[in-house]
Amino acid sequence: MSNDKRREFSAEVVDGMQRAPSRAMLHAVGFTDADFAKPQVGIASTWSMVTPCNMHINRLADDAARGADSAGGKAVVFNTITISDGISMGTEGMKYSLVSREVIADSIETVVGCQGFDGLVTIGGCDKNMPGCVIAMARLNRPSIFVYGGTILPGCHGERKLDIVSVFEAVGARANNKIDDPELKAIEAKAIPGPGSCGGMYTANTMASAIEALGMSLPGSSAQAAVSPEKTLDCERAGAQVLKLLELGLKPRDIMTRQAFENAITVVIALGGSTNAVLHLLAMAHAVDVPLELDDFTRIGQRVPVLGDLKPSGRYSMAELIEIGGILPLMKMLLDRGLLNGDCMTVTGKTVAENLADVAPYPEGQEIIRPLTQPIKKDSHLVVLRGNLAPEGAVAKISGKEGLQFTGSARVFDCEELALTAILDGTVQSGDVIVIRYEGPKGGPGMREMLSPTSAVMGRGLGKEVALITDGRFSGGTHGFVVGHITPEACAGGPLALVENGDTITIDAETRELRLHVDPQVLTARLAAWKAPAPRYRRGVLAKYAVLVGTASEGAVTDRDLPLR
Repeated sequence: MSNDKRREFSAEVVDGMQRAPSRAMLHAVGFTDADFAKPQVGIASTWSMVTPCNMHINRLADDAARGADSAGGKAVVFNTITISDGISMGTEGMKYSLVSREVIADSIETVVGCQGFDGLVTIGGCDKNMPGCVIAMARLNRPSIFVYGGTILPGCHGERKLDIVSVFEAVGARANNKIDDPELKAIEAKAIPGPGSCGGMYTANTMASAIEALGMSLPGSSAQAAVSPEKTLDCERAGAQVLKLLELGLKPRDIMTRQAFENAITVVIALGGSTNAVLHLLAMAHAVDVPLELDDFTRIGQRVPVLGDLKPSGRYSMAELIEIGGILPLMKMLLDRGLLNGDCMTVTGKTVAENLADVAPYPEGQEIIRPLTQPIKKDSHLVVLRGNLAPEGAVAKISGKEGLQFTGSARVFDCEELALTAILDGTVQSGDVIVIRYEGPKGGPGMREMLSPTSAVMGRGLGKEVALITDGRFSGGTHGFVVGHITPEACAGGPLALVENGDTITIDAETRELRLHVDPQVLTARLAAWKAPAPRYRRGVLAKYAVLVGTASEGAVTDRDLPLR
C-alpha cells in the first residue's frame, strides 16, 4: 500500500497484487501504469443538453481534468443529472426540482465513495446543482473545490436587455393585453442567447456567490461568464488546486464552519439574493453538522444592508456586475466594515482576508453596488416571519419597493395551476392575498417554485396590489410581496390548511409577523373538520422523497439521522 498521504482512498482500489482486476478495467478507460501511482481526482460534471445552464459543462469538466493532470494527479470525469427549473416551471414536472438536489448529492457521494477518488472538483450550472454538489463534498469530506459553470449573457430586444424572467413576465403582460402575440414571440426568441445560468441575481448566481463567500470556490468563480477565457482558467486552476489541498490535508469541514456560513449569508443579503439561499444554506450546514437556523438569518440581517441593485428587484444583470469586478470588491467592503470574518479558511489554502488583501475597489461612478453609506435597504430583504400562520417560520423577500406591510383578503388555491389560471383570467383582484397551499416539501411533494404565478402578477401590473403566500418556494427571479416556506406546511395540518376564502391576512415585515385574523376557536373547529389529503405519489422518487424529507425551516433535507433498529 502507498505511503503517499494524498492517496488515502485510491491506494485501496488500485495498489497491490490483489487489485490487478481493478487496474485491468482502468487500463481500458485510459490509465497508464504511471497513473496508478497518482492521486485520483474525480471531476463531477453536471453536463446535460436539458438546459442552457449546463450545456457547456462537459467542456469545463475537460478543462478541470486538464488542470488536475498537469499538477500531477489523474483526473476521472463522471456525470450526474440536472433538471431545468426554467423549462419545468409551472408544471407537474417542477416537483422534481428540489428532489434533484438530493439526487445530485447522493449520486456524487455514491461515485466518489465507490471509486476511491482522493479529491474532487464539482461543476454546477442550474440552481440545484450547486447545493447538491456542496452537500456531497461535505458528506465525503475529501479535498474538494466547487466551480460555477458561469452566467449567461443577456438577450436583447430593441433597447431592452432580456432574460428568462422577461419571458415569464411577458406572459402576464400578454394576458393583460399590454403586448401582442408578435411581441411575446420576439421576447421568447431573444431572451436566451446561449449557454449559462439565468442572468440576474436569481438562485444560480446567488448560490454561486454564497459558495464563493463560504470559501469552497476559488476567488472570482461566481462572477464569470459561462463562455469566457476566465471560466476556462477557473476550471484549470480548480483541478490543479485540489492537488495542493491534498498536500495540505485541507477538507470541506475545515472550511465550512459556522463563521463561514455567516459570511455566505452576509454576501447573499448584500447582493439581494434569492430566498432559496435560506433553504440551501440550511441544508449545506446540516451536511457538515454546523448548527444553523432561520433565526440566524434574522440576526445577521439586522446588521447587513442590501447593496446590490440587481435583478429581479433591481436594474442590473450578473454580466454587468462581472464587468466591474464581480463580488470580490463587495466582499472587501464588507470585510473592511467588520461584516465578514476574515479568519475563515478557503480552498486557496489562505484565509478570506488574505484572498481579499489586494482586491481593488469598484470603479468610480458605477451604480450596481451601492456604498455602505447609501444602501438600497438598511437591513436584509430576506425576512423570516412567524405568527399564527407560520409558527415554525416562513421566508419573505421584501425589497422595500413593495412596502413593508400588506393586509388583504385570502383567495385560496390548493395548487399552483389553479392560482395561475385565476391570475391570468382576472379572478385575482387588487387587495387579494393569494394563498397557494399543499405545495410544501411533503405536500407537493417537492416544494415547487411559484415563478409562473408571481410573474403573471407582475405582468398584469398587480405587483403592489396583491400579495402571495405559500408553503412552496420561489424562484430567484420572483419579486413582489411574496412569502414562502411556510412551516408547518398545509399537508401536515399547518395553519395554512385552515385558511378560507375571504379571511383577512396581514404580512408585516417590520414586526416579522404573518397573521391570520380568525378567532382561535374558529381555527380549532376548522382543524377538527380538516382531513389530511391522500399522498399524491405512492411509488417512485417523489414518494420516497415525501417520506424522507424534513421541513422547509430545516432546509428540506433527506439525510436526517435514521432511527436505530
